[in-house]
Amino acid sequence: MDITLTSLETEHSELLKAKIASQIASQGGWLPFSRYMEMALYEPEMGYYSAGAHKLGAGGDFTTAPELSPLFGAAICSTLLPVLEGLQEKGLPTQILEFGAGTGKLATSILSRLHDLGISLDRYDIIEISPDLAQRQQERIDGLVHKLNLSTQCCWLSELPKEFKGVILANEVIDAIPCDAIIYQNECWYWYGVGFENHKLLWKVGSPVAQDLLPDSLLSEHFSEGYVTELHTPANAWMRQVAKELDTGLFLTFDYGFPESEYYHSQRLEGTLMAHHRHHAIQDPFYLPGLCDLTTHVEWSQIARSALAENADDVYLTNQAAYLLDAGIGDIALEIANPSDPEIFLPISNSLQKLMSEAEMGELFKAFAFSKNLGALLPEHSLEDLPGLRGRNRL
Repeated sequence: MDITLTSLETEHSELLKAKIASQIASQGGWLPFSRYMEMALYEPEMGYYSAGAHKLGAGGDFTTAPELSPLFGAAICSTLLPVLEGLQEKGLPTQILEFGAGTGKLATSILSRLHDLGISLDRYDIIEISPDLAQRQQERIDGLVHKLNLSTQCCWLSELPKEFKGVILANEVIDAIPCDAIIYQNECWYWYGVGFENHKLLWKVGSPVAQDLLPDSLLSEHFSEGYVTELHTPANAWMRQVAKELDTGLFLTFDYGFPESEYYHSQRLEGTLMAHHRHHAIQDPFYLPGLCDLTTHVEWSQIARSALAENADDVYLTNQAAYLLDAGIGDIALEIANPSDPEIFLPISNSLQKLMSEAEMGELFKAFAFSKNLGALLPEHSLEDLPGLRGRNRL
């Protein structure tokens, strides 16, 4: 792997590593992995999402579904449309809130598609922790609002509004919420944290994990010595908070991951932690802190239980390919381009292949949704009546 750094990049990473090492020393030589991940990603002016580095697209570290094609956002509109119409019929504001909006391409795809369908959206708000991404989002969305003369009000919020009524979206957000690592040794689970020796960050075993913090799968199955996996307490707490504040409407997210039985499979020996830098996948999470994205796959079963714990009506999980097909992405593609014109349709076909192929994003990426008080907006309708969510529920 050939990664050439500038002197400024090297200095940036070394400064953050020194700050992490200082915190390790102040904690007695051991730091929970979740704290390391939090610093590597979000430390003010130093973390990956806080320091202004180019992250998304061909020149960044990874590419997301909205970056591949505006058809992704257009298909999502098929799911949102009944909910937005229900809000409008009840005299409520039609509003969407997106967590972590990337470059703003999902937002502009949705706003463009709703405009084409003649749907007036009152608000499209965004919660974004990266200052440079927030600036890029604002420039892109402001440009579209001006171009289409939209009346939609767009604001950047610091927290989720209380008793929110509407649609909440998140694309590839949960995978970047800090997690903890654990390791199985001598028939016991231990915290697997971070130490610092010989000027290097490294894995270091901590104290035993309390059994009440472990999923049933980790208590009932046999695991080999040195088996490593993750616990997602912060992600589950985030999901509970979102579910608590959503009063009426729909939550929809897309991310890579597995249900509990697959996530904690006995053959998944090294967990799912991964670093990314300039489209390289890197196994070492301590490589170039501050310059690499750090992610874990989502454990969807506990995410679903967290939503249900805050009185979600229902939860739903399917793979991205099944979701997009049921949402009508193929029909939308035929609406906007003639398949007999290869110059126009071939790029569209290629992007659909990446979004839905089992070898690309179609199976590993999942669509997860929950609703609250949906019957108040859509009488005699359930979550699984919405386009995109009418196939087999994998929960």
